[in-house]
Amino acid sequence: MAVVSANRLELLQIAEAVAREKVIDRSIVIDAMEEAIAKAARSRYGAETDVHAEIDPKTGALRLSRHLVVVDEVENDAREVTLEQARRYNPGALVGDVISDTLPPFDFGRVAAQSAKQVIVQKVRDAERDRQFDEYKDRIGEVVNGLVKRVEYGNVIVDLGRGEGIVRRDEMIPRETFRPGDRIRSYLFDVRREVRGPQIFLSRSHPQFMAKLFGQEVPEIYDGIVEVKAVARDPGSRAKIAVISRDGSIDPVGACVGMRGSRVQAVVGELQGEKIDIIPWSEDQATFIVNALQPAEVVKVVLDEEADRIEVVVPDDQLSLAIGRRGQNVRLASQLTGWDIDILTEAEESERRQKEFAERTAVFMEALDVDETVGQLLAAEGFRNVEEIAYVEPGELANIQGLDEESGTEIQARAQDHLARVESEFDAKRQELGVQDELREIDGITTPMLVALGENDVKTIEDLAGCATDDLVGYTEGRGPEAKRHAGYLDGFEVSRAEAEAMVMAARVHAGWIEAPAEADAEAETSEDEAATA
Repeated sequence: MAVVSANRLELLQIAEAVAREKVIDRSIVIDAMEEAIAKAARSRYGAETDVHAEIDPKTGALRLSRHLVVVDEVENDAREVTLEQARRYNPGALVGDVISDTLPPFDFGRVAAQSAKQVIVQKVRDAERDRQFDEYKDRIGEVVNGLVKRVEYGNVIVDLGRGEGIVRRDEMIPRETFRPGDRIRSYLFDVRREVRGPQIFLSRSHPQFMAKLFGQEVPEIYDGIVEVKAVARDPGSRAKIAVISRDGSIDPVGACVGMRGSRVQAVVGELQGEKIDIIPWSEDQATFIVNALQPAEVVKVVLDEEADRIEVVVPDDQLSLAIGRRGQNVRLASQLTGWDIDILTEAEESERRQKEFAERTAVFMEALDVDETVGQLLAAEGFRNVEEIAYVEPGELANIQGLDEESGTEIQARAQDHLARVESEFDAKRQELGVQDELREIDGITTPMLVALGENDVKTIEDLAGCATDDLVGYTEGRGPEAKRHAGYLDGFEVSRAEAEAMVMAARVHAGWIEAPAEADAEAETSEDEAATA
């Protein structure tokens, strides 16, 4: 291989051809050729020689040179030169300068040529991989078309033209099969830079794949008039998609369905017959949940925002429809809305209300020493516990039909006496468990809570400071009706996660583990003021 003696234009033609074939910049190929030629030249002039090769990008002229550092005393002939010798090339040379000594052309041997070829191939391959990564990382979230290249252990390798993607077996729609040469559409959800090149991950089961397909089939979605707000899928079986229109004259559901169902059927065909429920999205969460449970009818919705759960009451004959086969309908509705949904029939809700009414009546009868009639009056009025009766405005009890001002005052006094007795009993139990008084200083902690903490060996400020939020209120695995609840120390006390976290943080401040946020902010402001004054 006589690269040096080759036609000057031949180097540029090779660089141009490789750059065009690999879709990379020509300068990258020229840099790779320069590095390869320099490496081959070092095999001729010595491995320690600092050889450089330069190819003129306009003329293709090649220049070989070695760089030498000017020193007082030469220790390495391959890289250093004395000041006296350097001034033969450059009269103004000084110690520490670098001079360039032109080398004569030469013919590469077989080994040197092979080594140079490997350098060029590796550099071009690296550049091609970088180009693929930069190109596809900006396409995350798009639907891409490709040809099935091969199928390996259920994973489909897809030729995307300028890259190669993979649809893993768990990202396929169940029961669908592909063969080499088949066309395939999929959702590009991740691109990772790895040693063997960029890995492009595709999916046909991703919820956004369906949303993007609707964007291609429905012009109103493409134009931004109709927006897809949420998607939930059970790939290959059923899906729900929530849409909203920004134009009051356009029905978002009708736009997605299309004339005689043509638009939705095009998406269904691509998803192997997956049934799709198109649902109007609403800012009102209760309305949205009612829509999400279609085709079931809903009688009543009760939201518990603190627990992030919702109760839905349906007619007795609608229960199986609301739940769906194997819980599919309620599971998809839960995924779509982001709420954990509990479904009750009207009969179950009525039975539960009667049970709760009876329980509250019994509690009031025992705690307040009143007869059943008075207990039922208080329960029917909506009082849930003795605390509400003890601290309600006195006039409200007198306004209950069947009670007068005197009886209302007496009932409230009995409620306060009952709470005082309960508090005394819990405080005695707290002391018996060895729970420190310091814990009373934490906002939100009551004496019954202190007893519950003591029973779980949380007896000091340090013990509480060492707790995690999940220790106090437990946690839930997964979402939806199948979620498993793990009890915490304060389960049953209606303590939210935010309140539990505040308790733990307050304990850490009391224990001196961390600084109080307010104090830290004040100190920071003081420091800033002092700095400004200075």
